[in-house]
Amino acid sequence: MTFLSILCALLIEQLKPLRADNPIYAEIKSLAMRMETWFNAGDPGHGRIGWFLMMAALMVPTALIYWVLIHYNLPLVAFVWNILIVYLTLGFRHYSHYFTSIQLALSAGDEAAARALLAEWTKQDTVGMEANEIARIAVEMSLITTHRNVFGVFFWFLMPLGPACAVMYRVAEYLARAWNEPEHMRNEAFGRFAARAFYWIDWIPARLTAIAFAVVGNFEDAIYAWRNFAHRWQDEAIGIILSAGGGAMGVRLGTPLETAAKVLPADAATVDTSDSEGESVPGDEPSLRALQSTVGLVWRALLLWMLLLLLLSGAVWLG
Repeated sequence: MTFLSILCALLIEQLKPLRADNPIYAEIKSLAMRMETWFNAGDPGHGRIGWFLMMAALMVPTALIYWVLIHYNLPLVAFVWNILIVYLTLGFRHYSHYFTSIQLALSAGDEAAARALLAEWTKQDTVGMEANEIARIAVEMSLITTHRNVFGVFFWFLMPLGPACAVMYRVAEYLARAWNEPEHMRNEAFGRFAARAFYWIDWIPARLTAIAFAVVGNFEDAIYAWRNFAHRWQDEAIGIILSAGGGAMGVRLGTPLETAAKVLPADAATVDTSDSEGESVPGDEPSLRALQSTVGLVWRALLLWMLLLLLLSGAVWLG
């Protein structure tokens, strides 16, 4: 049921992508804002209470409905419920139109349009960026959003509580951003627990995504970059994914330029591209070709995940 649920949800999303500003997401964002308003009194413990209440409000109904359907022997309805939850938690097509449009703009030599699209996507200033820098940021954003909107969801959907765990992952990822990245929330104690909670929730999925990139790309360079350069990013998970992804494609990701820190969140930007001995991050400078390589890498990684899910489902069924 797990493999078929994910497969059906992916096919539905290809035909009818769920907009990132859909009413369901808007309600979740509104609830997160209310939790912050109600509980933020400047103490980290209040953030912990708000986080758990937010999770309970969304996970308990999801798990309860699934349990009732299984308990009363309604597997077909439970299957449909799984598809719905995966469809709502996946985001494979949420931002792919930005990536595709940026690729087309750069192919046409329209750097101004590419900068405008990147600014709309990242909500940051991209004035004066050259084509290589635009390509680099687009590649990085694509790898990170694919991990958080697809592969991380896959991993948690495989857990015993299936749909509820998928909801937990996506909500935890959102709270880690919403309670820490906005200007008025930076350095606030309220969001510390949300950030730490997502760090541990994403610990295994981030490494599995990096391994998938390595397997379907240049394995040796991906592992080398992961081992030697992932620590350059202040955010460990981002460092692992981008270093392995860049190594797998033979593309140099990460830059010490100030403009990059303005595009990616402060905790996602690198501070240097060379180690204490002066060794540079391996790979070529990002270019239009890097965008094309990213598409291939992501799709190959997706097929690898689906193949593993199929084998796992077959083993469970035969067992």
